[in-house]
Amino acid sequence: MLESSRYSLAVLLPCYNEGLSIASVVISFRKVLPGARIYVYDNNSTDNTAQQAALAGATVITCKRQGKGNVVRQMFADIEADIYIMADGDGTYDAAAAPRMIDALIADRADMVVGTRRNITEDAGRAGHAFGNQMFNRVYQALFGRDFTDIFSGYRVFTRRFAKSFPAHSAGFEIETEMSVHASTLRLPVTEIAFDYGRRVEGSASKLSTFRDGFRILSMMAMLLKETKPFVFFGWIAAALFALSTFLMIPITLEFFATGLVERVPTVMLAMTLLVGAMLSLSCGIILDSVSRARIEQKRIFYLSQAPARGERTYPGAQPIEERDAAAPFRSTGF
Repeated sequence: MLESSRYSLAVLLPCYNEGLSIASVVISFRKVLPGARIYVYDNNSTDNTAQQAALAGATVITCKRQGKGNVVRQMFADIEADIYIMADGDGTYDAAAAPRMIDALIADRADMVVGTRRNITEDAGRAGHAFGNQMFNRVYQALFGRDFTDIFSGYRVFTRRFAKSFPAHSAGFEIETEMSVHASTLRLPVTEIAFDYGRRVEGSASKLSTFRDGFRILSMMAMLLKETKPFVFFGWIAAALFALSTFLMIPITLEFFATGLVERVPTVMLAMTLLVGAMLSLSCGIILDSVSRARIEQKRIFYLSQAPARGERTYPGAQPIEERDAAAPFRSTGF
């Protein structure tokens, strides 16, 4: 692994009822990342997930707030490391790919590496998940850009700066979408690496609900679009209201030029109300766009204020930060 020994590594495994697979997942990560600390966050499991994880050598921590988003928020707040490796406890992610993802994070100087999934239709035979995955990825690319091709992958590697600057508002499975939008909004360097997506252990079941979680993810995308690109969000609303107002006014206008009379007064009032609504929506978009830009600037400044990884160099080939500081403990203040 490329210089990875100079960094502290933390493997984060959020789990809910993964007693059948968590032990093998922990052992696999211990084998490929012997110097990493492995944390299993048990999210109110009713099976033996915590016991199996502890027996396999992981540090088990309980998260009482239900939902993957809540677990990720607590993990990033609790754990201190230079590099974070996040995966699921169901055994579908190949632990052997972790060193390659870490190498890519270091070599590409990225803030997040996403493990994109091949053979996703093998997820317990649920081809509907694969179709939904493709649909949501296309929606994401249309709204937020083409930084990612698999926004729902739970196999990710982060720098400390990303983990500590990520706000994590989501409560459930929409957390991966929020991570992707966070990186796209701040224009952080990201990388993707493809790997084979495995099958679940016999007897275990996916916790993802196709329609319920799909609706929550769509709602999260709409909320994030409103927060990060309000001019686009309210501009679309304004365009729809203006188009409907115009549609209602065209026959009335033609009738007026033909007869000189306006007989459908309620329709005119509705059309004018829609036109006023379109103008108000456009005004909100313009104003909130300036507010959003200021918020993004603040988030960027906070991201830059986070201390870099202890082993990180200022540029390829430069002297490590900690070695440079030790060699020159007293600096000129410039006065």
